[in-house]
Amino acid sequence: MSLFAEFHVPSEDFALSSTLERLPDLVVEIDRVAASEEVLTPYFWVSGVDLDEFEAAAEADPSIEDLRRLDDFEAASLYRGTWTENVDTMVYASTQAGATILEAKGQHGVWDIRIRFDGREPLDEFQRYADRYDISFRLEKLYETDHPRTGSRYGLTEKQYDALNTAWELGYFEDPRETTLDEVADELGITRQSLSQRLRRGHHALVANTIRVTPLAEEKA
Repeated sequence: MSLFAEFHVPSEDFALSSTLERLPDLVVEIDRVAASEEVLTPYFWVSGVDLDEFEAAAEADPSIEDLRRLDDFEAASLYRGTWTENVDTMVYASTQAGATILEAKGQHGVWDIRIRFDGREPLDEFQRYADRYDISFRLEKLYETDHPRTGSRYGLTEKQYDALNTAWELGYFEDPRETTLDEVADELGITRQSLSQRLRRGHHALVANTIRVTPLAEEKA
């Protein structure tokens, strides 16, 4: 049975600390991380601020380099960069424990990170690794689920589940669509931008937790 843990991590112990401090309205959501033996390359979404201001602040931030804007969408812009400090410790802690970082969202000087552990032993291993390397965090919530109708089984937060379920019930995914993004947002009592981000992150979580890709070398005839 999977365990889901939600942590608060100070930005100075994770990533983009000076950028988040300089831009209080900035919201950064990590989409995925590509890792090699030498570097960690994050792909992340930026919203809430002028992009020129973000890029100027990030340019002076010692935790990231080689910043590159990849794409622009209505609600957020996608960037890629290279982490240079702090971040690797938290990422490798989860890797060593065989855990998966499902979400990482930075704003107001704090990162909210959600991790899935495949049982209690990986969680204990994560704790031992964190203690060994003095990783600062505060555990906010720890829970498990085996109920097939709960979104958490598929890596969804409650807000992502509500967004996807409401959109589906109102016919947003029909062809042709029976409602608009604005109408779904009104039904949930949130902004259009917030809804767009929840749907995007929800789709990402569903794919990550329901479609398994096996390397060719491991496939059996």
